[in-house]
Amino acid sequence: MARVSILGAGRMGAALVRALAKAGHAVTVWNRTESKARALEPAGARTARSLVDAVDADLVIDIVSDYDTSAALLRDAEVQRALRGTTLLELASGTPAEAQRAGAWAEEHGIRYLDGAIMATPDFIGQPGCTILYSGPTELFEAHQATLRALADNGLYLGREIGHANVLDNAILVVLWGAVHGVLHGAAICEAERFSLATFRGALRGSWPVVEPLLSSALERIEGRRWAADATTQSALAPGLASVRHLLAISEAHGIDAGLPQAFHRVIQRAVERGHRDDDIASAYEGMR
Repeated sequence: MARVSILGAGRMGAALVRALAKAGHAVTVWNRTESKARALEPAGARTARSLVDAVDADLVIDIVSDYDTSAALLRDAEVQRALRGTTLLELASGTPAEAQRAGAWAEEHGIRYLDGAIMATPDFIGQPGCTILYSGPTELFEAHQATLRALADNGLYLGREIGHANVLDNAILVVLWGAVHGVLHGAAICEAERFSLATFRGALRGSWPVVEPLLSSALERIEGRRWAADATTQSALAPGLASVRHLLAISEAHGIDAGLPQAFHRVIQRAVERGHRDDDIASAYEGMR
């Protein structure tokens, strides 16, 4: 069993602590507000006396809010010395560039570094199908893979490039928040037209067998730069442009924030101007830059 330290005892940090302790690992937890760390002692965790004490472990997992917060904690000279030779797994949210800077700092100070991103809510940690993304040196991931399986049985290793966990995290997050925004907008349209949200919810669930293949096809076409419409095309760009204009009209009529359809209208219009009007909807990608 490994000695694992968790830096941060918020909802996600607490979930990591409980999952590791349940799997039999010796877990130390540190939090700026000590009472939050002590609240996890009944789950089997030890409260660190200090941050330097906390990083005395086989694996240190940092789950603070972002890379700036992490840097403020870990780049203290005494903490850096204590971390030398230890494996640090950074699970703070951020960008690939921030991950790369953190990796460079770790290498400079003799710290073994893995970067990661959690694709789950706290209640899903340790449950079947939970996914955490990892990137960094292969040998480090393999050395700690068995320990990390206590957190997520679907641990996806994305290769040695430090920033790749954050690349995939951000790519999926933009789909997630785009979908949430779309649901908010759809609910506003329904309520403005005095239409049942329960019916909207049921129809949305039923639409997934149409939506998922459309998204998957778009990614395949983008990868191959295969824009021309063919027998597998579910929607061409021109009908897509027309439907977005309908969204703009109904939103304006009811005073609904139209930021999402306005953004998509700009993207589609650029692609149309580049000659893709009759191509597959995936050709809207040509208007993303």
